Amino acid sequence: MFPGFKSAQITTSGAQINLVYGGSGPPVLLLHGYPQSHVIWHGAAPQLAEHFTVVAPDLRGYGDSSKPFGEPDHSTYSKREMARDQVEVMAELGFERFVVIGHDRGARVGHRMTLDEPERVQRLAVIDIVPTYHIFKTINQTMATAYYHWFFLIQPYDMPERMIGADPLYYFHKKICSLGTPREAFAPEALAEYERCFSDPAMIHASCEDYRAAASIDLVHDEADRQRRIDCPLLALWGAHGRINSAYNVLDVWRDYANDVRGHTVPAGHHLVEERPAETLAALMTFLQE
Repeated sequence: MFPGFKSAQITTSGAQINLVYGGSGPPVLLLHGYPQSHVIWHGAAPQLAEHFTVVAPDLRGYGDSSKPFGEPDHSTYSKREMARDQVEVMAELGFERFVVIGHDRGARVGHRMTLDEPERVQRLAVIDIVPTYHIFKTINQTMATAYYHWFFLIQPYDMPERMIGADPLYYFHKKICSLGTPREAFAPEALAEYERCFSDPAMIHASCEDYRAAASIDLVHDEADRQRRIDCPLLALWGAHGRINSAYNVLDVWRDYANDVRGHTVPAGHHLVEERPAETLAALMTFLQE
C-alpha cells in the first residue's frame, strides 16, 4: 500500500515503533488515529513522498508497534510519552526539525509534541479534532453521545477490555463508522490491516490506556500548559459531515491555543484522509508549500 517505501522498527526509550518511510526532501511525520494504524495514510503518503521525506509510524500501542502494559497512573500512554517516541524516531532517521500531520489521536500527540518540543515542530496540521482539554471542559449531551467511547474506554481495567474482547471486530466496525464516514470509504486492504491489529488483546488494552491517559494525566499536563500557545503555523481540517463541525467553531477554538491558525472543512465525516484523500491532500500540500 506504500509503493517505494521502506519498513523499519526503531526502538525508543519507551517502545519499539513500527513505521514506513519514503521519498526525499523536507521531513513530514504522519500520525494516525484510533482505532487504526499508519495504513490510514496509504492514499496520501505516496503523493507526499514526491516532494517530501514521509515517515508514517504506528503510535505506541497501535498497529505493529509495541504495546506495553499501562501503569496505574496511565503515564505509559500519556501524549507526552507517545510524542517522545516520535521525536526519538525522527532523530534516529536524522531529522531534528519536521512537519507533523496528525489525525484524531495522532493530532493530539502532535499537539503535545508542539508544546513539549517546540524547536522540533516546524508546522502542525490537525485533522478532525479540537484540543482534548477543550472537549472535556465543554462537553454536552450531544457530544458525549457521539463520543461515547471517550467515557467507555476510560472505565477501570479490565471492564472495557473484556467487553471489546468478546467481539473485537463487531466493536471495531461499529466504532469506525460511527462518526460520519461510511464503511465503503475504507479500502478493503486497509480494513484487513485494521482488523488484524485490533484483534490483538494487547492493542485493545493499549488503546483503552490511551483514552484513560487523556482523561487523567494528559489533563494535568494540559492544565499546566494552558497559558502556553503554539507558535508554529497550524492547519486545522475537519469533516463537514462530522460531529466536530456541528459542535464547535473549530478555528475559533484553535485560535485560543495557537497564534497562527488557518483551515477549513472537507466534505467528509471523521476519516477525511481515507474518505476524501484528494481534497485532504490538496489542502495539506497548500499548507506545506506556504
